[in-house]
Amino acid sequence: MQAAAVYEYALPDGRRLITDQARYDTTYTLIRVIRDFGDFDDNSRKLTTKLQKFEALIRAASLRHQVESALIKAVIHAESHFDPAAVSHSGASGLMQLMPQTAARYGVHDLHDPAQNIEAGTRHLRYLLDRFGAQLHHVLAAYNAGEKAVDTHNGVPPYGETRRYIEKVLDYRAWYRSRQSPIEQEM
Repeated sequence: MQAAAVYEYALPDGRRLITDQARYDTTYTLIRVIRDFGDFDDNSRKLTTKLQKFEALIRAASLRHQVESALIKAVIHAESHFDPAAVSHSGASGLMQLMPQTAARYGVHDLHDPAQNIEAGTRHLRYLLDRFGAQLHHVLAAYNAGEKAVDTHNGVPPYGETRRYIEKVLDYRAWYRSRQSPIEQEM
């Protein structure tokens, strides 16, 4: 009997597919096969431990600004992997990777303070949700590439990084949603 495996593939459009079924279509590019789930479980435990540190802050910001907690978690996961000390090459900092001008807009004095960063990042998501309405792809594109890029391209800009970012956040959001209580899902 063959051991269970998880396959990760790159799709032609840059998205990733994780499945327990081997794919033989040549348009799928195999990235890796996981047969030892010890590392997978260990990574999941580490992520859960990191998330638990910020769960109350995320829940409070979610309720205060009426932004889905799964979306906030997904953005944090994609942006910093729950590392409050993270700094990007472009100068974005903290859990939600706020640019200094965005942080100033929301009164953040310490970008690495989780409470300030999550509050401002959530307020910014609320602003973008109000600005772009139900077009979550545009909201995420604006969070990643800026509102001007979305306006200039009249939608999601043709940047590979931004398109991959959107798919990653949406995948993470689905994962966090699948772990929410029914009450949280109503948000």
